[in-house]
Amino acid sequence: MIRWAAAASLAAIAVAAAGQEAPRAAKRPHPVVSPNGTRNDDYYWLRDDTRKNPEMLAYLKAENAYADARMAPLKPLADTLYAETVSHIQQDDTTVPYRENGWWYQTRFVKGGDYPLVERRRTPDAPAELLFDQNAMAKGHGFFSLSAFAVSPDNKTIAWAEDTVGRRQYVLKVKDITTGRILDQGLTNLEPEIVWIGDGKSLLYVAKDPVTLRGYRVMLHALGTPASADKLVYEEKDDTYQMGIGKTADDKFICITVSSTVSDEQRCAPVDQPTRFTVLAPRAREFRYSADHAGGRWVIRTNKGAKNYKLVTVADAGLSGGTAAWRDLTRADDKVFIEGFQPFDSFVAIDQRQGGNRMIRLLGQDGRSTAVAADEPAYRMALATNREAGATSVRYTYGSLKTPTTTYEVDARTGERRVLKVAPVPGYDPANYVTERLWAPARDGTRIPVSIVYRKGAKRDGTAPLFQYAYGSYGYSTDPAVDPSRIALLDRGVVYAIAHIRGGQEMGRGWYDDGHLLNKKNSFTDFIDVTRFLVAQKVAAKDRVAAMGGSAGGLLMGAVANMAPTDYRVMVAQVPFVDVVTTMLDASIPLTTFEYDEWGNPAQKRYYDYMLSYSPYDNVEAKAYPAMFVGTGLWDSQVQYYEPAKWVAKLRATKTGTAPLLFRTNMEAGHGGKSGRFERYRDASEWQAFVLDQLGVAGN
Repeated sequence: MIRWAAAASLAAIAVAAAGQEAPRAAKRPHPVVSPNGTRNDDYYWLRDDTRKNPEMLAYLKAENAYADARMAPLKPLADTLYAETVSHIQQDDTTVPYRENGWWYQTRFVKGGDYPLVERRRTPDAPAELLFDQNAMAKGHGFFSLSAFAVSPDNKTIAWAEDTVGRRQYVLKVKDITTGRILDQGLTNLEPEIVWIGDGKSLLYVAKDPVTLRGYRVMLHALGTPASADKLVYEEKDDTYQMGIGKTADDKFICITVSSTVSDEQRCAPVDQPTRFTVLAPRAREFRYSADHAGGRWVIRTNKGAKNYKLVTVADAGLSGGTAAWRDLTRADDKVFIEGFQPFDSFVAIDQRQGGNRMIRLLGQDGRSTAVAADEPAYRMALATNREAGATSVRYTYGSLKTPTTTYEVDARTGERRVLKVAPVPGYDPANYVTERLWAPARDGTRIPVSIVYRKGAKRDGTAPLFQYAYGSYGYSTDPAVDPSRIALLDRGVVYAIAHIRGGQEMGRGWYDDGHLLNKKNSFTDFIDVTRFLVAQKVAAKDRVAAMGGSAGGLLMGAVANMAPTDYRVMVAQVPFVDVVTTMLDASIPLTTFEYDEWGNPAQKRYYDYMLSYSPYDNVEAKAYPAMFVGTGLWDSQVQYYEPAKWVAKLRATKTGTAPLLFRTNMEAGHGGKSGRFERYRDASEWQAFVLDQLGVAGN
């Protein structure tokens, strides 16, 4: 039960809120019961699912006030960093137009605008037709997010989903494009994916469970009818699976995909018959696949007989035959990890990883494949927007830690490339910077890829400050790219490094397997070992190392802070997942049930004990920690605000030393922070100023 504030407690918080001293949250013992033991949680009371408890809110506001007071001397530096970042942003930038169903679509920013305009044209040179003015739509909202929109097959109606809270509970809206008249806006608590069926008068959407926020039902909605009239198309009853819907590349089929960490199942139906779904292959543990359709055939990415995935194909007539009808398009390769693909009528574009880099390979109908060339040691390519299956060329993006994102188009027949756009970065010259790929030895002998970038002319004499980033969970790989907010750090002599630790998939599926479940600690020790390697190689000074991670990367920060606090001068943990055991014991919390195969189910003793051994909140000790800047959002649905709030409260009560600990809660945001392209840079400038100050980087 929530304990409401006593007058004395609120008065004490008010003193801290004035910035006079660090806030201290009250200790209130609370038993956290599990099949494997009971733990005490002194700060459990900070959890309030309604987000209305006045004492909890007062504590968060007190922490914000304390952060304001401690950051006041650094505000000029933060303002300078923000100004420098904004100076590197082309404020009236536009995206490369793409063609879909006879129209060219593009987004465009205006100067000073936080959100883009979405437009379309009949031809690339025709006058623009405005679909969305997101700056106007966002007015009056502290947060605004527009989902991927869907235009009806007749090009007359557009459907979209929007979130004005930050909790990823989307609201459906539909309007007539010509008149702007709203045709439908009665559906709430949806996933952001929307798919029109063939008649253009009905659509499919994914409804969320009101408690866990898990997408679990696909519903058929006829425009203009109440939600109560919607028809259930499919319901996923296994709460360890999440759901998505979409159309195939050629727009001929609608597919429902349900996925867990180790299993997939996909069912597809003709776009004009949204109730005749065929299961491509039944789910099975450790069996994953995803299918798409173009050129009269299905192309499927699968790990069946290929740990790093391969591509197979099956004709329409053999679809119901299951995996027995699948025929290989590519072979299994221990050194090449297939991340994704896109089928076209005459070829397949493959998104793959090799040697720690992400690259593109084109596979022709004759079986020959060609890798798209790259010129740097550490880079990333990715498939761009390609909406026409009949195209004979494919668009992709290329970039690195020094090269701005460049959009290319490559002819699948000749291999000829042409540049469509280089992302403008005003005031930035790539020639002034150097990027490298290093390989750091982990304590078990594994070689960890590290991407670094620094200002040209920097000396390898062991005096430079280092900013090291990593994520390392869910098989998510961190790719290098130019970030306008990073340039100010590089220009002040900071070396920036991405540690591609285990838990991602930079080096293949085995890289992920070695960094989750009962191997999760490899992620933490990899990060520490990369730091020690960079210091030993005199890339950085031992006492001038900063580290950052967010979400599951925030778990990384918390674990590393407990394991190797003296290796870091300062840490930034954004929306950190730090109360691992308690959260994974509570199936009512969004994402928990999806993630038993990521972290383990603590109802089982071996997972309970292992998770408890590294959970940052449970392993806070009376010792000196690095300086820390912790951020969260009150409306976060991915990592609930109370996880970092409890962690900070426990650190304040337990840690020794004088290193500062600041905690910033955005009261109007969710997992991704404030919406709008400038707001996130404003937020970043604050923790960057904190980091630079701790690293002893002079100047403002």
